[in-house]
Amino acid sequence: MKAEGRGADYHWFDGFYWTMVTMTTLGYGEITFNEWPGKLFSIAVMLFGMLSMLIILPFAFIRFAYEPWIEAQNEARTPKKLGAETRDHVIITNFDAVSRALIHKLDQYKISYVLLVRDKNEALRLHDEGFSVAVGELDDPKFYSNVRIEQCAMVVATGKDEANANIAFTVRELVDNRVRVVTLAKSEASVDILELAGSSNVIRLGELLGQFLARRTIANDAMAHVIGHFDELLIAEAMVMGTPLVGKTLSECNFREMTNTSVVGVWERGEYKGAGPDTKVNESTVLVLAGSKDMIQHYNEVFCIYQKEETHIVILGGGRVGRATARALAKRGLKYVIVEELPERIRNEKYYVQGSAARLDVLEKANIADASAVIVTTGNDDTNIYLTIYCRKLFPDVQIISRANRERNISTLHRAGADFVASYASMGANIIFNLLKHSDILMLAEGLNVFRIELPKQLEGKTLVESEIRQQTGCSVIAIQREVDGRDTHIVHFDPLKVLKSDDELVLIGTIESEEIFLKKYVNPS
Repeated sequence: MKAEGRGADYHWFDGFYWTMVTMTTLGYGEITFNEWPGKLFSIAVMLFGMLSMLIILPFAFIRFAYEPWIEAQNEARTPKKLGAETRDHVIITNFDAVSRALIHKLDQYKISYVLLVRDKNEALRLHDEGFSVAVGELDDPKFYSNVRIEQCAMVVATGKDEANANIAFTVRELVDNRVRVVTLAKSEASVDILELAGSSNVIRLGELLGQFLARRTIANDAMAHVIGHFDELLIAEAMVMGTPLVGKTLSECNFREMTNTSVVGVWERGEYKGAGPDTKVNESTVLVLAGSKDMIQHYNEVFCIYQKEETHIVILGGGRVGRATARALAKRGLKYVIVEELPERIRNEKYYVQGSAARLDVLEKANIADASAVIVTTGNDDTNIYLTIYCRKLFPDVQIISRANRERNISTLHRAGADFVASYASMGANIIFNLLKHSDILMLAEGLNVFRIELPKQLEGKTLVESEIRQQTGCSVIAIQREVDGRDTHIVHFDPLKVLKSDDELVLIGTIESEEIFLKKYVNPS
């Protein structure tokens, strides 16, 4: 201003004020330059102001204020260690379909868990989906100490066999056998190695799934075939095709008096329904029975005379699950044919047909038209859905049993025409949960379980009629476990008018949804 000859007497604060209104482009105009040097200086100050506001100040704010705040928030969402008060939790070292199903089961029963994740971004994504996570390296002993390995109830490893062995060995170096280490094994050779590494339980899930699929097949007789048990209480299934039961209700054929067993439900073309006196038996009905060994044996003595024409079963897919299914069928004395496209998977040409199961000539070579059942066992859900649709359209009356890897595809397989669907994930989760709780959850089919639970306090002193369990939850009581003469006994024919005692245990059957309703109502009321 003095250089322009303005002669005005400005204070230092006026200079600060002018700089601020110029840099922020407010430009009130009460202090201005009139000559070109002053105007050039004003332009320089305005340009520097815009540079500061658009780049320098935002960068400084993000770098020194916002980023540290976000980092602190992320650290809280993805911790590297758990609090000292954490105990009796389940440590899960891999996130896959089995782990997801297990976590759902743990949430049902209000059991805490932590999912170990290597990548922080992946951990943040899983946390935002609602999972409890911790970030660290799975082969780092310090990380396991940070997640309170010494206070946990179980460590679950569901990854590759080699990684599972590393995890089991690392964990076992830190804790003794009090902490149960459960690992999955794909290869039979890995079982011994995983046990030597420190696994408490090694689960060959592919083998178990194959056995489960084989149990779902319709046999060549009307006898009851056991599919699971709770101590001495057996759960069995039986076809009624060709027997005098067809066309009658359970009360009309005096079923309980004739067989001494209890029908807890029926399958109708893959759909489960609860059974009662008015339940009508059709040609396609499969009975779900509950009883002791003597009761099931008595049933078989009554119905062993009803034989159907011997047929065979077609297995689509000769992988681990397909071969396990074939072995289980052979133990039952059932004939089978495996359709496999890859030559290296063919073990014995006597039992195999090489080619794509999507080709009609290959299926005809396997004589699928005369088969009593088709079991789809490939490891790809899209392929299983495709083959299920194809077989159902070609052969509307054949029994189709399919494998599912992801739970979300179960309903799709049912809509595609599968009578029964077995989920790799659900089976694995149930087995691991049973090991954790030292209890039984028997998966009869995908989405249908038999489970045992202590009598809830709300039901003490009530009768089964008064409790209205089936009406309110959808679950049916199939037996009462009670101490009789000093030993636990499963009472199948329990009088619904008798009072339930505090030390009773209920054995119930129900879908996953009805099981959740029962647990929320009686076990974990909000």
